[in-house]
Amino acid sequence: MKVVVNMKRAAAVVALVAVLSGCSTVKGWFTDDKKAAEKAATEPVKLEKFEPSIQVDKLWSTSVGKGEKLLGVREGPAVADGHVYAAAIEGGVKALDLQTGKELWHHKMKDERVSAVGAGDGLVVVGTLSGKLFALDPATGEEKWTAKASNEIIAPPTIGQGNVLVHANDGQVLCFQVTDGVRRWFWNREQPALTVRGNGPVTLGPGLVFVGNDDGTMTALALNDGHALWDQTVGQPEGRTELDRMADVDGPPVIDGTTLYASSYKNATLAIDGPSGRPMWSRDKGGVAGLGLAPSSVVLSDKGGVVWALDKTSGGSLWSNQKLLRRALTAPAVQGDYAVVGDYDGYVHWLRLDNGELAARERAGGDPIRATPVVADGVLLVQNIDGKLTAFRIK
Repeated sequence: MKVVVNMKRAAAVVALVAVLSGCSTVKGWFTDDKKAAEKAATEPVKLEKFEPSIQVDKLWSTSVGKGEKLLGVREGPAVADGHVYAAAIEGGVKALDLQTGKELWHHKMKDERVSAVGAGDGLVVVGTLSGKLFALDPATGEEKWTAKASNEIIAPPTIGQGNVLVHANDGQVLCFQVTDGVRRWFWNREQPALTVRGNGPVTLGPGLVFVGNDDGTMTALALNDGHALWDQTVGQPEGRTELDRMADVDGPPVIDGTTLYASSYKNATLAIDGPSGRPMWSRDKGGVAGLGLAPSSVVLSDKGGVVWALDKTSGGSLWSNQKLLRRALTAPAVQGDYAVVGDYDGYVHWLRLDNGELAARERAGGDPIRATPVVADGVLLVQNIDGKLTAFRIK
């Protein structure tokens, strides 16, 4: 009897091996499982279905021209006085009505690839990949003056206090007079051997210019002559390789009163007293392309796709959302009571500011969104790498 039982067991084992070998070897079966698990751990997470808690309406959508595709310039719109100014790599600049999307004018730059646009102080200023600047009349699109920067212009020009400030892609900051484009001063920063593609615009304070640098630091410059007032490290460029040491501060610093917030690719966010440069708090959470500023928190999306809210006063973590992992998120914008991010597949996600839960999701075309969404007068603007611009409003 015992022999029979053993024979049955042996037959069962042979049968099991035969079944498995019909597909692969036993070793291959478990190896495939491991490979599948490894693949799942590196691919963008699949979006889960959920019941939206808010209604988001798409106001309008339009093409502004041939988009950036794989150039990595994070091209987005600028808004001033109820008008949207949007550029495309090939297609020049368009002025649109914020509420309706109606085209007001279209200015084409012959033989120039337009890569950035800024607006303010009665001027629209466009930067190109050849390093040229074009200042346009916001009402008509008529060209008022031109100037030249030291390198390609990826960051949107910053306009205010009678000046146009440009952060060129070689790290140089240039200041031009808003009236005629005459250069007032420039400031240089030595670049690391390896940096993340692109940089952020400068941020203006009263008589001050705040610059995020590719070496992980932030610098305050005097607006009148460009001399450096203080320098502060946001992310330490540490590691064995140049890749490990990348610590770029690629998003624009954001200001709340006299406090300045900046974030680094090196997983670090710093709150700084703006006038003195004194650090107030530092946390090991970093945003790749900048921060969103909410009433009681700063919101960031890290390079792994985790969205974080940090307390503005202490830097303590208020919440995190890990449902968008590895989806190549944009920096967050804040629209009302919600943080908003775009992703690599054209989806736009609204998260509640009080607890980080997903509140709504819409799609703005099928191409990746790289530029930080822009909010103006309650309208959210999203531009993808194909040059499609879409406006949303929370109902």
